[in-house]
Amino acid sequence: MKHMTRKATRHVNQNEGLIFEKSSAGKAAWKLPPLDVPEVDTAKLLGSAERKDLGNMPEVSEIEIIRHFTRLSTWNYAIDLGMYPLGSCTMKYNPRVNEVVSRFEGLANGHPYQPEKISQGALRILKTLSDCLVEITGMDAITLQPAAGAHGELTGLLIVRAYHQAKGNPRKKVLIPDSAHGTNPATAAMVGYSVENLKSNPKGMVDVAALAAQMDEDVAALMLTNPNTLGVFEQEIHKIAEIMHAKGGLLYMDGANMNALVGKVRPGDFGVDVMHLNLHKTFSTPHGGGGPGSGPVAVKQTLEPFLPKPVVITKPDGALAFEYNRPLSVGRVRAFYGNFGMFVRALAYILANGPDGLRQTTEDAVLNANYIRKGLEGIYDLPYSTPTMHEVVFSDKLQQKKGVKTGDIAKRLIDYGFHPYTVSFPLIVHGALMIEPTESESVEEMDLFIEAMKAIAREVEEDPQMVLDAPHSTRVSRLDETTAARKPILRWKPGN
Repeated sequence: MKHMTRKATRHVNQNEGLIFEKSSAGKAAWKLPPLDVPEVDTAKLLGSAERKDLGNMPEVSEIEIIRHFTRLSTWNYAIDLGMYPLGSCTMKYNPRVNEVVSRFEGLANGHPYQPEKISQGALRILKTLSDCLVEITGMDAITLQPAAGAHGELTGLLIVRAYHQAKGNPRKKVLIPDSAHGTNPATAAMVGYSVENLKSNPKGMVDVAALAAQMDEDVAALMLTNPNTLGVFEQEIHKIAEIMHAKGGLLYMDGANMNALVGKVRPGDFGVDVMHLNLHKTFSTPHGGGGPGSGPVAVKQTLEPFLPKPVVITKPDGALAFEYNRPLSVGRVRAFYGNFGMFVRALAYILANGPDGLRQTTEDAVLNANYIRKGLEGIYDLPYSTPTMHEVVFSDKLQQKKGVKTGDIAKRLIDYGFHPYTVSFPLIVHGALMIEPTESESVEEMDLFIEAMKAIAREVEEDPQMVLDAPHSTRVSRLDETTAARKPILRWKPGN
């Protein structure tokens, strides 16, 4: 290997340590104590439901099973190990104090069916978090129920549809820019709308003239990601809102990129009617496999009656309670009241930072993205020269001359100890490299990332096959991704 990787690991055969292959008859990792209750005839108790065998389960010793799971844990990459530059995903560090607070006994063990009078602390968390998010977004009301960003989109458009139905015209279409998140068109279709694509202008922003031409009384809403997936802020957002409102449409904002706005700009102040937030992005609750997620939906006053029920209210005596009598509500969108553990974490993050800290977080996230942009300009093609905010999108145009594409560069980046950036998205950029460092990264870590990306660019020029064959230092080499997607192997079978 021409360049030393930062976190090289020895190459290990794909099957090393698989627990089934270590199995042999008679081994056991447990020993049950003698029965201290009368034996039961399980056949009589369970009938046909009794299982006669364990289905060829592995027989291993305690040390083997401990080593197996410990080894597996080292095969994963995590934000605790290094930079996670996935663009548009905002994979920031999750402060450990949030985890401690979420595990307080009274919060972790609270039951959703316990009486309101002994749930005042939990209700206060819901109310305080709601108030904070309303203030941060500049909206008027919010629901915490949705369990993820895409679920928030669905909830937001259900509210949009209910609003238009109440006015006697449910409308038929939703406009979605080509720079939007990929879940947006799927969400609109699920709610029953047809989708019309809205082209971007040469600066990577919504073409306002095209929007004005497409906007009519059949359009229910525009689903706008702001900043968009290019990391570009929609500079004509007020005009966009005016065009939508002039013909009775609503402006929906995908708030997944709020990490670029918190403490600086409030969507409610520039004309947004309804939006979702991603607590697992902007407010540092665990993301992906560490979830679950949370996608609250905030609305302006005209849409407040349509929020999912119940909502938390303050009774005349000052106690908090759930209100269920909401005749215009779209109903429940999730069992109980949302992912409560995520609310605890997000509120802990907000209160720990305060207004000044949240503003600093935004400024640092934008500064970090622009630091990487400047470090890699000229090394990788920058398709849009428009100023970017929390993320930057390059393309593989320069490297394609040597037959190397964005996916190849991403796989080689693994050898340098970094998780790959977002590959081939947004679709508006062919061969996209989408990079978002968040505010979590130090200048030292970003310098390592920039040097790794520069080293890969040199390898492309000097020895492109090195990049095309990457990764070299992982336990599993490059996979057939097409077959893996179309014919996945989802469980182990003897002889596999």
